[in-house]
Amino acid sequence: MRRRLPLLLVAVFWLLAFAATPAPLQAADTVIFGTDWRAQAEHGGFYQALATGLYAQNGLAVTIRQGGPQVNQAQLLAAGRIDAAMAPNSFIPLNFARQNIPLVAVAAFFQKDPAILIAHPGQGNDHLADLRQKPIMIGADTRVGSWLFLKQAFAYSDAQIRPYTFSLAPFLRDKQAIQQGYLGSEPFLLRQQGVEPVVMLLADSGYASYGALVVFPQSTVDGRPDVVRRFVAASKAGWTSYLEGDPAPGNALIKRDNPEMSDALLAYAIDAMKRYQIVFGGDAATAGPGVMSEARWQTFFTTMAQAGVYPADLDWRRAFTLAFVGANVSTGVGKGAGSGGDSGRPQ
Repeated sequence: MRRRLPLLLVAVFWLLAFAATPAPLQAADTVIFGTDWRAQAEHGGFYQALATGLYAQNGLAVTIRQGGPQVNQAQLLAAGRIDAAMAPNSFIPLNFARQNIPLVAVAAFFQKDPAILIAHPGQGNDHLADLRQKPIMIGADTRVGSWLFLKQAFAYSDAQIRPYTFSLAPFLRDKQAIQQGYLGSEPFLLRQQGVEPVVMLLADSGYASYGALVVFPQSTVDGRPDVVRRFVAASKAGWTSYLEGDPAPGNALIKRDNPEMSDALLAYAIDAMKRYQIVFGGDAATAGPGVMSEARWQTFFTTMAQAGVYPADLDWRRAFTLAFVGANVSTGVGKGAGSGGDSGRPQ
């Protein structure tokens, strides 16, 4: 089950890390890339690019360093031990901009954040609008993140919040239970327990956060843009190969790094990314994986500024650059297959 540090704590870690001066890339064509969690299908495109030689074909010697509960990729980046990192959502680059941390998002390989709410079937909790005033188990990171969107979009209140312990036991004991989840994880685990959950993908109801963002230091973007460009290009090809071709090479490296990862969970997560168009939905349907737009960033920032997360005068454009993924595309939020009103449940 995927667990994440609270968003505010993550931002503090990154701020403290950048009290030191970041070291430059270790070698001309070397990129050490840190992921946001232990190896899983949601990192598959990067592993596929490594396994199939796409990075090498682009003149890069890439090493992937998986994250985890005891891994602070920010400190590793500040110490020059990694050259780029993966951010799980749009909050992280905006937090960097607010704290004047010189890191920028250069690509977003998830057009939809995989954040979900899950409920038991047959309880009248089939859509996000149905959950108003009902108890929902969420963690601290969700409370300062996607929960703010739910409060604005569906008039949720903090009185609904119940503690989330990263265990499915409370959910399984109570058929009225509702909790947060991750598209490629909790639904699979619940199915193993004989429960077919109602899955509500927030992105299909207008939650505009990107996911699987690639972040580089501003110094690299400015001083060595060709390295960034080749990394993004190879990663784009890797995601296409992983989801539209044979994912076996990438899966082999994922299981090497994370022996606890099962073939069944990998297959489930890959299918979920396809069905919900996590990678190829929205703007990526026409502009290719990794694409971002200024309009999409502005939509997310405006929503969160109205929720009080960011000051209205923050220069939000400092959080990202479109130099490596193209510009002038539509917002494309929640327009892929699998979107259907305020329910993210598969059709």
